[in-house]
Amino acid sequence: MVATKLITLMKKCSTVKQAKQIHAHILINGFTFLQPLLIHHMLLWDVTNYRTMGHCAYLMLHHLHNPDSFSWGCVIRFFSQKGLFTEAVSLYVQMHRMCLCPTSHAISSALKSCARIHDILGGVSIHGQVHVFGFNACVYVQTALIDLYSKMGHIGTARKVFDEMAEKSVVSWNSLLSGYLKAGNLEEAQDFFNQIPGKDVISWNSMVSGYAKVGNMDQAHTLFQQMPERNHASWNAMITGFIDCGSIVSAREFFDAMPRQNCVSWITMIAGYSKGGDVDSARKLFDQMDHKDLLSYNAMIACYAQNSKPKEALELFNDMLKPDIYIHPDNMTLASIISACSQLGDLEHWCWIESHIHDFGIVLDDHLATALIDLYAKCGSIDKAYELFHSLRNQDLVAYSAMIYGCGINGRASDAIKLFEQMLAECIGPNLVTYTGLLTAYNHAGLVEKGYQCFNSMKDYGLVPSIDHYGIMVDLLGRAGYLDEAYKLIINMPMKPNAGVWGALLLACRLHNNVELGEIAVQHCIKLDSDTTGYCSLLSSIYATVGKWDDAKKLRMGMEGKKIKIPGYSWTSNLTPP
Repeated sequence: MVATKLITLMKKCSTVKQAKQIHAHILINGFTFLQPLLIHHMLLWDVTNYRTMGHCAYLMLHHLHNPDSFSWGCVIRFFSQKGLFTEAVSLYVQMHRMCLCPTSHAISSALKSCARIHDILGGVSIHGQVHVFGFNACVYVQTALIDLYSKMGHIGTARKVFDEMAEKSVVSWNSLLSGYLKAGNLEEAQDFFNQIPGKDVISWNSMVSGYAKVGNMDQAHTLFQQMPERNHASWNAMITGFIDCGSIVSAREFFDAMPRQNCVSWITMIAGYSKGGDVDSARKLFDQMDHKDLLSYNAMIACYAQNSKPKEALELFNDMLKPDIYIHPDNMTLASIISACSQLGDLEHWCWIESHIHDFGIVLDDHLATALIDLYAKCGSIDKAYELFHSLRNQDLVAYSAMIYGCGINGRASDAIKLFEQMLAECIGPNLVTYTGLLTAYNHAGLVEKGYQCFNSMKDYGLVPSIDHYGIMVDLLGRAGYLDEAYKLIINMPMKPNAGVWGALLLACRLHNNVELGEIAVQHCIKLDSDTTGYCSLLSSIYATVGKWDDAKKLRMGMEGKKIKIPGYSWTSNLTPP
């Protein structure tokens, strides 16, 4: 009677709390035979807090009075389906140690998880067990093996497994096709695609995506038109391909031609406009969405943050938290918001978010912590940035670069240099961002010789200085009074100097009252920047300081009349490199 009642309660149960209560009654009454049934019911729930539920099922699994392969296999499959790949592999290993004979679902799910976390050793070990447990003829297990070796880039082994299969499903064919495409073997992939006896929409989508990813949109379009049926993924593959090729107009045409767009379609187009800097079109598209979810808000907030519109990013974030909309933010949301706060130098807004981070159920991972290092450093809270840096589980290149840059802009040159040396000692190679921070540190400290050595060492790591690195070097040389060297560096740049580079030279000329180079710098600045007032004011100040009052007056009058002519500027040969 009690057992029947507990089974009825199981069927109605839908929360972890209720499941725990039922489990307690099962244990109290000694109905241990009901434990597997409870676990199976839990795994069928459609819940968002699957981690909590999965942890509960995991604990129940380890308290089974009579552990059974089916229950363990079901939990392993659940973990794999929910993206908890490491947990799935770990559970499979535990199952093996308990001498439980795995089910086909357990083995195929464990293989899938190994493929996703790139655990080739684990995958090969399980492959050996496939033979031991007699799953050589199981199409699900063999297909999982093909998928594993294809994702690992072992296409020869994947093909061997495929050829030895007595029975092949379309999923088996598609797994190997995906392997050829991942390896970049388009010709082999096309030949293999032509051999597939019962192509499904996934087969066609794989080939369309394959051609789109290499920029062959003509062939992708030809295949797209030949498709007997299309789904959202077919259209989205074409849209993504056109965006990656820089053809946003064609992407929009496909988007508009879709019978019905899904969330991925909208987000892909918003991201495409964002990539091209067309924020207004992205926002118009966002406003046209009938249903906006977390992913769409994340896409639009990221668009603002990535295109130097931090205020708009924060405004949209505030909108999504309003009671009539309330959408729960996630780590992706916060990454964009931290970037926006960093651009504004706004710690106050972040402090409010930080106070609610636990309410959002967000755990501060290394990715977010690294973004916060950048925020705290730019806001002058370098000690707080250091605290976060030392708390990181994995101090990678991005984290080191953020910390070095933070030290650089806060005048802590010795700390930046020490971090750089520590990074190299850990065999982490620098990138362009690392050097931006390091050169900024040398610039703040006025260490010209060391700065030059640092700049020249970029080539040792296969790095080519960007225009920003040249700008920092011009500023460093100019501030130290090496104006001629700074000018020579500019005219020998491999790319065309921008207004920022010439502006750095002009600031140095103002600092050292160098009229000749100041006039050259201003002439370039006003050609490259529509807002010329600041540049002319600097040159006017130079004229006034050296007593060239007439030239200063002429320049001011020219500024007022919007007809700017540099008074002493008549040597046009100085405008171009010799």
